[in-house]
Amino acid sequence: MKFEKWSTLALSVLALTAGPAVAWEPGKPVEIVVAAGAGGASDQMARMMQAAIQKNSLMKQPMVVSLKGGASGAEALIYMKSSAGDPHKVLIAYSLIYMLPLSAKIPFNWRELTPVSIIALDQFVLWDNTTLPHKNVKEFVAAARAANPPFKMGGTGSKREDHVLTVFLEKKTGAKFAYLPYRSGGEAATQLVGNHTQSNVNNPSENLEVWRAGQVRALCVFDKESSRRPRNTRTTWRSRP
Repeated sequence: MKFEKWSTLALSVLALTAGPAVAWEPGKPVEIVVAAGAGGASDQMARMMQAAIQKNSLMKQPMVVSLKGGASGAEALIYMKSSAGDPHKVLIAYSLIYMLPLSAKIPFNWRELTPVSIIALDQFVLWDNTTLPHKNVKEFVAAARAANPPFKMGGTGSKREDHVLTVFLEKKTGAKFAYLPYRSGGEAATQLVGNHTQSNVNNPSENLEVWRAGQVRALCVFDKESSRRPRNTRTTWRSRP
């Protein structure tokens, strides 16, 4: 099984229906809406775009990042729904736009957004703290099976990709995890570094800095193919011991 997060720039469905193609420019600041808290992959992507646009003077109007991670991201979806026809609001969209309306029963349909461009493809990785004794997936799974109380797994939001991956791990290994939802991957990374959780399934960009600092260990990537970096993610879930 392959787990990836596609990040797409999207805006309200009515925004691109105004007449023939013309040289349009924003008439006011453009808002990049992020359906999570600070420090996660979507927040990082939005700020990278903001910096690139400003550095290269691609727009006369400023671009601002708006964090709307309330209710596991439902706040952002409802906000975009209420902004139909406004081309000055764009959303960093990913599988959240499909999954959350189903699980949370919110009045939102992904078809209400207009996809603009795919901007990133990020994989999911199983991480633990380097101070813990298990050095690979086999040792981690054995420890998780024996753990009482269960290992704590940190993730972004509830009933989203991180939560689904945690259930996937339980079904594949027989281990049980106590899933703890946080506002962003950045917060999940902080909790893992502080040993408040035993693991997370963050995207590489969310754990990159703490991995470089030697505080977390990448055990495997959830993919059929190995990843070049971080080094430990050359172990795939399919080829786990």
